[in-house]
Amino acid sequence: MLDKINALRAEVEALTAINAEEVEALRLKYLSKKGEISALMADFRNVPADRKKEIGMAINELKTAATDKINELKTAVELADDVTDDLDLTRTAAPMRLGTRHPLSLVREEIVSIFSRLGFTVEQGPEIEDDWHVFSSLNFAADHPARDMQDTFFITRNPDVLLRTHTSSVQSRVMERSKPPIRILCPGRVYRNEAISARAHCFFHQVEGLYVDKNVSFADLKQALLYFASEMFGPETKIRLRPSYFPFTEPSAEMDISCNICGGKGCAFCKGTGWVEILGCGMVDPNVLEACGIDSKVYTGYAFGMGVERIANLKYRVNDLRLFSENDRRFLSEFAHAH
Repeated sequence: MLDKINALRAEVEALTAINAEEVEALRLKYLSKKGEISALMADFRNVPADRKKEIGMAINELKTAATDKINELKTAVELADDVTDDLDLTRTAAPMRLGTRHPLSLVREEIVSIFSRLGFTVEQGPEIEDDWHVFSSLNFAADHPARDMQDTFFITRNPDVLLRTHTSSVQSRVMERSKPPIRILCPGRVYRNEAISARAHCFFHQVEGLYVDKNVSFADLKQALLYFASEMFGPETKIRLRPSYFPFTEPSAEMDISCNICGGKGCAFCKGTGWVEILGCGMVDPNVLEACGIDSKVYTGYAFGMGVERIANLKYRVNDLRLFSENDRRFLSEFAHAH
């Protein structure tokens, strides 16, 4: 019997397992009530009295060795499982490069963040629009050049369906379904039938704003834009408003900021003037309010609109619009650490 015990001892010391199922099978084989060691205990009653002490000690040592070995295997398997759980075995061996946020997304979100502090909320609208929301409701004349096919991408004619040329169509939709006070921002992509060059593109991005309420004045507009310019380009930034014309605002203006490259002293970027144009703005034309169901005798409002690419050009000093849409990783990687 001692030979059998020694053989089992050698067998136990050589045990291996690669998973929890194999460890459990070994435990059942050696330590369960019907296992090898229990069978030895059953045979122990037939051992002569003068050898019981020797055989008993050998069986106990075998049981202890088997228990320790199986516990050791169990611990090793659990540690191996913990390491494996942290590994994604479907990943490639090569490290994966992380992408970066697009500069236009960075600028758009910063614009929205600045105006949200003034109480503006974001509204979205369709990029495929009808004539009413893009032109007619916004006081565009029937013979306005923007209605021509050389300036606008039309999908169908009669009725006219087109790719929106500005996000003012979102303002029109909101005014139709909402009662003042209205204070909204309309960011989005717009389309123009333009030849693609360093300074123009057939699609670009705008952020337009609208505020309609009682007693809204041009002074409110000026203060809002001054706040935006100082937050976007720095507290030393100055603004000026030049008279202009837009069908949907009266009076209308274009806003310039002091050149953030030369500090207003004059350089090649600002063409020696010290000023750079960044947006158009004005008081909402009463005809637009009336077309959208708002009483122009009770309510007034202001509107403004800017190109996100234009702001990004000034903020990051990018001199070619095409870079924003070419997905050149060399260009995009420069914004990896932009806020």
